[in-house]
Amino acid sequence: MSSDLDSSDEVAIRVQGLSKCYQIYDNPRDRLKQFIVPRLRRLFRRPPKQYFREFWALNDVSFDVKKGETVGIIGRNGSGKSTLLQMICGTLHPTSGSIQTNGRIAALLELGSGFNPEFTGRDNVYMNASVLGLSTEEIDSRFDDIAAFADIGEFIEQPVKTYSSGMMLRLAFAVIAHVDADILVVDEALAVGDAFFTQKCMRYLRNFMKTGTVLFVSHDTGAVVNLCSEAILLNRGLVAKSGIPKDVIEHYLATLYESNQVTDGAVTDDPSTALSLEQGSGEYRDMREALINASTLRNDIEVFKFESDQEGFGTGDAKIVSVRILDSDGTPLAWVVGGEDVILEIRCLAYKDIHRPIVGFQFKDRLGQIVFGDNTYLAYQYSPQMVEKNCELVARFEFRLPVLPSGDYSIAAALADGSQDNHVQYHWMHDALIVRVHASSVCFGLMGIPMKKIILEAQ
Repeated sequence: MSSDLDSSDEVAIRVQGLSKCYQIYDNPRDRLKQFIVPRLRRLFRRPPKQYFREFWALNDVSFDVKKGETVGIIGRNGSGKSTLLQMICGTLHPTSGSIQTNGRIAALLELGSGFNPEFTGRDNVYMNASVLGLSTEEIDSRFDDIAAFADIGEFIEQPVKTYSSGMMLRLAFAVIAHVDADILVVDEALAVGDAFFTQKCMRYLRNFMKTGTVLFVSHDTGAVVNLCSEAILLNRGLVAKSGIPKDVIEHYLATLYESNQVTDGAVTDDPSTALSLEQGSGEYRDMREALINASTLRNDIEVFKFESDQEGFGTGDAKIVSVRILDSDGTPLAWVVGGEDVILEIRCLAYKDIHRPIVGFQFKDRLGQIVFGDNTYLAYQYSPQMVEKNCELVARFEFRLPVLPSGDYSIAAALADGSQDNHVQYHWMHDALIVRVHASSVCFGLMGIPMKKIILEAQ
């Protein structure tokens, strides 16, 4: 059962000896037998008999989560992650053990959980927010902000059963983002969001993590390392390891690879064969480029259309009016391949004189991690390019696009006036451009780099 910790306690969540057992029936008739036969056997004073097998989804799990911590929970499918979260949130009752919490909990578990499909989005907002502790007056005052965050338009007045999974995620996250929660519990639901909304969620999460407590479940080990201060590895309902995310994930990957390793039937190449694939003379390019680009691993990157109304901030004395990816001839690209030379063009309109303009960009992955970025400051610090009122300012960054892992990415663009350390931000646009990587040869890391030479020798 759950109870509240003392409000002064530094522990936000305390789990002690938590276990959950399910009864597994091999035949529907066994369920009926289990309901009737034991009662008859007790009546006639016969030894008990059960018609089910026990499955322990969790078995004697204990840990503490301190206030302000972000804790990641990882493990294979069926390891007990979702069961644990449901019990912490109070939607599932433990077989034994206790859970104590300190503060208001908001949860984003399975999509649609807590929603009545027959109710409209508006009705579900009021229902969910009231369950999380808000009064009707508080919900009234926050409803417009919730609807704006969800950004599902007129569907807010339609039954939830008509929603797509993405719309359902938008509404659910919008509610938990506006209930003043102390503890946020997030399952892997964010995986279904579109790139724009995922970036919005990550900005909210990173801001919430500065003061709040987060319990985060994911199969994405990179997300756990990037977001979490602690990690817990569950294996078959038991805590296999806990501690620093890097150490826990290394242990998880080692056990995962070990269990999948095939130890027989290996094919050994002729030891006298040496593989030496080199690039030819000329420009430095990956010597595997022709092979990769002729395969399904070619790093195909879709470039979405610039939307001028994306979220951002700044004084408003200038505005970013266009962000495009161009080829070397200046032609706008809707599709590009990783490893190719590109130009990132950012066009701005000045509403006042700008004496020392700085234009920059950040290329971010779906978690909001900055993969790479740059600005114009160093190139023009001794010869600032002043722009007059009502004139356009164009910045172009020419570079070789790295090879990227599959997934969605966003490009944030910014325009400021001043120096690197002391400037006025005129316009920062969070998701100025979205790109989607459809295929990749990158196995590990945030991006791939061209390999000038790879040699394999048997000696």
